[in-house]
Amino acid sequence: MHILFLSDNFPPEVNAPASRTFEHCREWVKAGHQVTVISCVPNFPKGRVYAGYRNRLWQTEIIEGIRLLRVWSYITANEGFVKRILDYQSFMVAATLAGLLVRRVDVVVGTSPQFFTVCAAWVLSVFKRIPFVFELRDLWPESIKAVGAMQDSTAIRWLEKLELFLYRKAKLIVTVTHAFRDKLIRRGIDGNKISVVTNGVDMGRFKSMPKDPSLVRQLGLEGKFVGGYVGTHGLAHHLETVLDAAEKFIAEGLGEDFHFILLGDGARKPALQDEAHRRRLQNVTFVDTVPKDEVARYWSLLDVSIIHLRKTELFTTVIPSKLFECMGMGLPVLHGVAGESADMVCAENVGIVFEPENAEELVTQMKVLKNDRSRYEIYRANSLVAARKYDRTALAMEMLALLDKLVAGRA
Repeated sequence: MHILFLSDNFPPEVNAPASRTFEHCREWVKAGHQVTVISCVPNFPKGRVYAGYRNRLWQTEIIEGIRLLRVWSYITANEGFVKRILDYQSFMVAATLAGLLVRRVDVVVGTSPQFFTVCAAWVLSVFKRIPFVFELRDLWPESIKAVGAMQDSTAIRWLEKLELFLYRKAKLIVTVTHAFRDKLIRRGIDGNKISVVTNGVDMGRFKSMPKDPSLVRQLGLEGKFVGGYVGTHGLAHHLETVLDAAEKFIAEGLGEDFHFILLGDGARKPALQDEAHRRRLQNVTFVDTVPKDEVARYWSLLDVSIIHLRKTELFTTVIPSKLFECMGMGLPVLHGVAGESADMVCAENVGIVFEPENAEELVTQMKVLKNDRSRYEIYRANSLVAARKYDRTALAMEMLALLDKLVAGRA
């Protein structure tokens, strides 16, 4: 089977869409299938082309057996709705044209969160007369409204109509949460064509390890209880809550005992850094995005992982992908997200759920995990056990079986 996969994120980018796409496609190649991925040059999240790459019209690579076609797109930072739409639409056009030149394809997959990429997948399915699969990672454009980036308008309503059109045209929809599936069914989409393949963890990369001693010294973390956030610093994540918690520890005279690391980049990072400097938060360290091979070393610095999203109804339907990496690393979780992901944390008993945007509760639960060592070790042991249920290899095979069934049924 020849799978054509469209994603505007791919390694060396280290965000969740890039990791999921690469790790799935890698396993499909290992299983004997041909996989072609169309993406743009790496630039997320700063909107700047990575060193060693150029934003050319067309360039190809082979990465672990995956044929990768990188196409030109309009590149901009994640700032401003109009510029981002131009970014998305330029990739849609370029990916469509490139996809027309890929021969003997059996199925085409388009992945969200934004669905202009998925539009390209649908167009290619029409021209090539092959099934079109919608991999749904985010309820976009609803998430735009949820973070306050744009209010309800004619443009949003037009995007919502396009969203429903794509759901209906897809032969198969693969969602990453059961809540997404339920929501689509309530909106009138046939549940028989919706399957759930959750995010997971690359067990070969993320595993329990001692704190990296050189990084501990470099960042001055000796003797500190470290809570960390690893990921995009965006509007959706409301990391001001972490800064508020850091300030409370200082006010209590515990600034030397509890430390926070924020690793990653995003639209809100400069403002967060300015705010931390203004408040003189000496117990907060910002670290820029590191290469994928280095991420586990930085995870190892943490005593607990902090996962947080804004307090809004939409985010009760998501499961942040970093939760699975925390499990793989054996890190107890302080989980500031309500809904399906909170239920997972409780069911697997891998950490403590706290109310989103509640810094006081975050402080309280950090103290609990520092002082109650037996409880801490239970969460740690349970994380390592739970991670095996979400092994990325097994999940990739689960999605491959769905694609194989779809193609076989067409034949």
